[in-house]
Order: sequence, then structure tokens, then C-alpha cells
Amino acid sequence: MTTNLVLSGGPTHDLAATSAVVARTLVPDGIESIVVDDPHEAIERLVDPAADWDLVTVNALRWQMHAPRYADLRDEWAFVLRDDEARALTAHVRGGGGLLALHTAAVCFDGHPEWRSTIGASWNWDRSHHPPVGEVTIAVTDAGRRHPVTEGVAPFGIVDEVYGFLDQEPDLVPLLTGAHGGRDHPVLWARELGEGRVVTDLLGHSVESFEHPVHREIVRRAARWASRRGREATT
Repeated sequence: MTTNLVLSGGPTHDLAATSAVVARTLVPDGIESIVVDDPHEAIERLVDPAADWDLVTVNALRWQMHAPRYADLRDEWAFVLRDDEARALTAHVRGGGGLLALHTAAVCFDGHPEWRSTIGASWNWDRSHHPPVGEVTIAVTDAGRRHPVTEGVAPFGIVDEVYGFLDQEPDLVPLLTGAHGGRDHPVLWARELGEGRVVTDLLGHSVESFEHPVHREIVRRAARWASRRGREATT
């Protein structure tokens, strides 16, 4: 059995519902998910010497919420990622674990440099944005046509958000892209860090997105490719 620690929770998205759908989606691949809403608790579970997590999934929206428009949400949802917690997430990957960063994971943790370097990009509150939720066309790049997560996938339409103008690591290689603001933006990529693997998937605004047949298959492939036991099963 592959173990998956899911960090969920946050405002403005139905993250409880989307995390539940992701957990159900991965069951046929032998991936057992535990969903935790508190980031501090999730990282305590991650570093527990008695635990053995093959995969960590971040499907959450937690940040400091400095902007006045978030004042009414701060008491419940404001969060600061400590440096030691950021290092724990990176150490999980570099030590051989997998990480699946979904949708608002790129907004989490206020662009903490350790988190950004691990997942490959982060939201910039001065520049990043997305159009309203709507029908978008997702394209497959040349690298995407060759990668196990997206190999054989044709361009597809989906109702979702396309995040754009993020702060990106220089080695980010998009597998899937979506267009807005006059340019194509990476919406999915995969990386190897140390002994582990990361897949960042910026799609997933809603349950309907994760239930889209193409996106559902991509999420399953991403989890198998990234997770420690999934890799061992194919070698």
C-alpha cells in the first residue's frame, strides 16, 4: 500500500471536496490517503519517525493574508510556514519521497523560497493572476508528449482557472500549458529533486475539474510517477 499524506483546507475553494475526490481517485492505484487540514499537524506527521509517507499531496490554500480584503478570513486561515517546516517538505522529496502540488499549492506559504524551489513556481501577489473560471484549452508541449505523466494525452478542454505570470524556477519544463494574457503559461510540470520526484498541477479549481476524465487520468499518473512505492513498482 502506498501512503499519501494530504494537506488540505483553506478559503475561497471547496478544498475538502476536491481533496476527497483526489483521495478516491487514487484508491484504484493502491494509494491510501490521510487528509489533514492543519499544516503544522501535517508536517508533524510527515517528520514522525514512526511514519513512512510515500507521497505528500498539497491541495490547500494557506498564507499570511496581509491584504485588507482578507481581514475577515485571517483568524481562521492565516498561516506562516516556518523555515524548519519548509525544510522538512524539501527533505521528504530529496530523501526519496514524492510530492504532488495541486492548484492553490502554488499560492501557499507566501512564496517561501524553499517551497518555491521544491515545487518549481509560486504566486506573486504583485503580478500573478488568472481569468475567471471558464472553458480553457490545455495544450501538450513537446516535453509533455515524451513524459510518462502526459504521454499520449491530446489537447483537451476543461472548465478551470489558468494561473499565469508566476515566479518560476529557471529549470521548469512545462508538460501542459494554458493561454491567457497573450502568452502560454505552464499548468503542469514534473521534476526530480535528489532521490524524489515532484509533480505540480495548477489545474483543479473544482470537483468537476478533478472528475474530468483526462485530468483524472493525469492525476493518477502523476501520483504513481511521484510516489516512492509507485516508482519501485515500475523498476
